[in-house]
Amino acid sequence: MASKTTVLITGVSGNLGQRLLKQLSDFQVIGADVREPANPQDLFRFEKIDLAEERSCDQLLELMKAYRPEAVVHLAFIVDPLRSGVTNRKQMWNVNVAGTSRVTEAIAEHNRMIGGVDKFVFPSSALVYGPELEKTVTEDAPLGAESLPYALQQQEADVTVQARAKGLRKCKTYVLRPPVYAGATVQNYQLGILRGIPGGKGRLGARMRRRGVRLPLLLPSRGNYLEHRFQFVHVDDVAKLIAYILRRKEADPRLTILNVAGRGDALSLRRCIEIAKIEVKRVPSKALCRQAVRLLWDLGVSDVPPEAVPYMLGSSAMDTAKMRVFLGEHYRSVIEHTCEEALAESFKPVMDAGKE
Repeated sequence: MASKTTVLITGVSGNLGQRLLKQLSDFQVIGADVREPANPQDLFRFEKIDLAEERSCDQLLELMKAYRPEAVVHLAFIVDPLRSGVTNRKQMWNVNVAGTSRVTEAIAEHNRMIGGVDKFVFPSSALVYGPELEKTVTEDAPLGAESLPYALQQQEADVTVQARAKGLRKCKTYVLRPPVYAGATVQNYQLGILRGIPGGKGRLGARMRRRGVRLPLLLPSRGNYLEHRFQFVHVDDVAKLIAYILRRKEADPRLTILNVAGRGDALSLRRCIEIAKIEVKRVPSKALCRQAVRLLWDLGVSDVPPEAVPYMLGSSAMDTAKMRVFLGEHYRSVIEHTCEEALAESFKPVMDAGKE
C-alpha cells in the first residue's frame, strides 16, 4: 500500500483549517498553529508555531526536513482583531504579512536544499480588489484595498506571494481570492453585521448580548445601497477546493490565481437583508454612518471596526469563470453552495461553532 501524501497546514486550528482536515483523510497532515486544534487526533503531528516570530521560519523548515511534505497550505491569518485578541496593527502585520513571507522563505529554502514541496496554496481575499468595484472583476484586475487593515495586509501578502512564486523552484503556487466565508460555523464581523450581533468586548456589548438585542444595519438615507452586490462562499466549499488542488494531477503553471465564490449570481444588499431578516436604520449621510460605527466600536458594543465602513457600504463582485474552467467537471461537486445558500446557512443554529 502506497504511503499517504504529507501536507503541512499552518493555521490548522482555525475554522477553515478544521473544515479542511475533514477533507484530508487520505493525507498525512502536519499542523502548525499558535493554539491546539480541537481534534488533535486528526493530525499526524502538531507543532505550536507563532508566525509573528522570526524563529517560526526555522521551525517550519525543521518540520519540512523531518516530514518532507509535498504540499503546504497557509491558513494562518488574523482576520478579526477582536475575536483573535490581536488588536495591535503591527502585531497583525507580523502575522499576516511577515508570517506569509516566512512560510514562503521556508518553502524556498527547503526546496533549495532538499526539494519535494510541489504545491503551495495561499488563500488571499476578494477584499484586495477594493470596496467599490464598478464592474465584475477578473483575476488580472488591479488591486485596490482600502482602509481596513486586514484587506491592506492581505493585498501586501498577495503581492509578495506572487513575486516569490518563481523562487519556490518547482513548486506550483495557487492564490485563491474568496469573498466572505459563510456557513453556520463561521463567525466574522462581516457576517456579524447581518446577524446584528453586538460582538464588542465592552460591558455594554455583553449586556446587550445577554438581553438578545440585535443591532440594526446602518445605511445612509441617500444612495442605491440596497442594490449593491456582494458574494459569499461556504467555508466547506473553500475546504473542498483546497483539497481538490492538493489531489490535482494536471500540469498547472507556476502561478495560478483564482477568484473564488459560491455558484450563481452575486446578491443585492436588499436580498441579503431579506435573508438575514435584519432591521435597517437610515442615517442622514455616509459621514454620520461612519461616526455611528465608530461610536459603537468605542463603546465596546460592536466588533465592526470603523475602517470596514467602505467595504460595508461598497459593492463588489468577481468573475469566477477561470475557477469554473479550472474545476471543469468537478465544479458542482466542489462548489456545492450558491452565494445565497451559503449566506442563508449562516443564520441556522450553530451546532459546532468555530471561528474564522
